[in-house]
Amino acid sequence: MKAAILAPVAWRTPPRHYGPWEQVTSNIAEGLIKLGVEVTLFATGDSITAGKLEAICEQGYEEDRTQNAKVLECLHISNLMEKANKFDIIHNNFDFLPLTYSGLIKTPIITTIHGFSSQRIIPVYKKYNSIGNYVSISNSDRSPELNYLATVYNGLDTKDFEYNAYPDAYLLYFGRIHPDKGTAEAIDIAKKSKRKLLIAGIVQDEGYFKEKIEPQLNDQIEYIGSAGPEKRNLLLGNALALLHPINFNEPFGLSVAETMLCGTPVIAFNRGSMPELIKHEETGFLVNTVDEAVEVVECIKNIKRQDCYNWATAQFSCDKMVADYLTLYHQILGY
Repeated sequence: MKAAILAPVAWRTPPRHYGPWEQVTSNIAEGLIKLGVEVTLFATGDSITAGKLEAICEQGYEEDRTQNAKVLECLHISNLMEKANKFDIIHNNFDFLPLTYSGLIKTPIITTIHGFSSQRIIPVYKKYNSIGNYVSISNSDRSPELNYLATVYNGLDTKDFEYNAYPDAYLLYFGRIHPDKGTAEAIDIAKKSKRKLLIAGIVQDEGYFKEKIEPQLNDQIEYIGSAGPEKRNLLLGNALALLHPINFNEPFGLSVAETMLCGTPVIAFNRGSMPELIKHEETGFLVNTVDEAVEVVECIKNIKRQDCYNWATAQFSCDKMVADYLTLYHQILGY
């Protein structure tokens, strides 16, 4: 089987630090290669893959801001679509724009919907309902207007994460600094529970960081910048718990799965996909307010870290994800 895997071109695939869609796309591509699929990854020129790499730009538009994002996206997607007849199947990880080519080519497209940036993009998905082969990344992140082939949870390479049975006493916030992700709420939880908090992630909202986060930084509340893979393992594994007080219906939440793979429980606001990722009172706690989160901080000692690791390994491994996708490929192709 020859498969074309279409990645975004905001960041490198896999990303150096931030880039959840790029990370999942990389995991899909590399996992398929291990199963004997002939993979061509369409991504940025600095991307890393064991398969063939096709690129129209050396770096992503978030890493080289001199580039125009829309121009790069158009050149990138058209580069694949003009070569579509070379592949048995195309796996689209690039949102809705590639669907506009799907009626013009013969190669079937399977589209992983990594989330809806707005309800206004639904009409594009809806137009291609009959040929879109849509896959959701959680049962919670589905539109009633769309036809879905399956739900496939995002998968991580479990070898990239190190289980730690003996954590430190600090709480961790790990993600982009943005109101949606609840950075300020994490600070409130740490202060009220009188715990040290480490904050790691890119600043996505400068105004929010300057107004809500930076003034509260001190010896107890520490911002350590973005964290790459090596730093990530230490941070996640040594944390007493991850604070994930999201203010939106998050489609998945890679950091939640990554944290549990290190044996670390998660305290999250009960929104979006969180009930699918976290087993309440077994791998963490689902709460609704800052005060409820503060209450359960003291209950973290009752969570068995081995249970967190076992759950995440069984549900969110790269091997499981890739096997699920390969089954869908065969279903679409009829063999």
